[in-house]
Amino acid sequence: MRRLEEGGVDLSKGYPERPSKDVPIFLDEGLAIRDDDYPYIERGKNADPEKKALFGAAKEVIHLTKHIGTEIVGLQLADLTDQQKDELALLVAERAVVFFREQKLSPKQQLELGDYWGRVEKHPKQIQVPGFPGVTTVWWEYRLKSNGKSTVTFKNSGYGSWDSNKFSGISTFHTDLVHEKQPAGLTHLHLDEIPDHGGDTVWASGYAAYDKLSEEFKKFLDGKKGVFVSAHKYLDRNDPFAGPKRIERVHPIVRTHPATGWKALFVNRELTKKILGVSPVESDIILSYLFDVYEKNADIQVRFKWGPTKPGYGVSAIWDNRISQHRIIYDHEESVPRHGTRVTSLAELPFFDEDSPSQREALGLPLDE
Repeated sequence: MRRLEEGGVDLSKGYPERPSKDVPIFLDEGLAIRDDDYPYIERGKNADPEKKALFGAAKEVIHLTKHIGTEIVGLQLADLTDQQKDELALLVAERAVVFFREQKLSPKQQLELGDYWGRVEKHPKQIQVPGFPGVTTVWWEYRLKSNGKSTVTFKNSGYGSWDSNKFSGISTFHTDLVHEKQPAGLTHLHLDEIPDHGGDTVWASGYAAYDKLSEEFKKFLDGKKGVFVSAHKYLDRNDPFAGPKRIERVHPIVRTHPATGWKALFVNRELTKKILGVSPVESDIILSYLFDVYEKNADIQVRFKWGPTKPGYGVSAIWDNRISQHRIIYDHEESVPRHGTRVTSLAELPFFDEDSPSQREALGLPLDE
């Protein structure tokens, strides 16, 4: 709690803070949250492509794999100029996820950074830092204490990779907040209590997943739309006895990123339910394959070990949900503390530009068949 206290968080009424009593119960209430047309500004679109302000101030820039993941050494996120924030947004748009170690960052500063990149998502059902709506608490121990028993175990931690409907809540690859009218752009997770080992996170590139597909299959998928659902469930006001239901939205399953102009595969096993315009059987088969492309190609993934870090400091990961999936590696089994805070900035209404290139096309790399 040292970081929270130093950051001016009032812990006198307990921690974390649960949402107010106005938590949505019915489906129409959940659907109405942020259902307006939010005027999003893509901060990375007009940034310096060479990122001279960001890279010039860093001690080192480390690309962790060929396709995804970069670590910036020697910069404090709290001290970035607007120009550096824009260039960082572009770097995340290109590399999918960017990491910063040994960060001195208060929840207030994390929230301010998220506000700069877009409308901060304030989740009506997630626990949060007191006094800072939009700063979600990520705390495995709290969930264990609240439930009395964890729903995730060594035995079942991978079950969601086979059936995310039957084993909902079990960690698997996913993309955040795809049920929003304007889904998540950048998510910033800052861990301030990190296991000595275990609890790593894996990200996969949606650009590279799209480029793994054959050129004919790309043509088939381009322009198709899918149904995306919320992680949380709500009651249908007109039929409450039917049981809880998920919010549904329709988005393109291949989307164009507004900063890079590249196409990315936009599906995930946990929250993409069907492709429109094909039969249910065809949809299930196609989606199952597309999920596997993301999850089974290790060459388009990066696995990040969070620790160690200096006492009083934390580690930040900033990723772009429009072009990636992620999942925690559940091997620490909640036996050691893992605590942090998360801020997510919502982005544009997803779109597909038929004239946009894939990443490999844009970079002049071969499209092997």
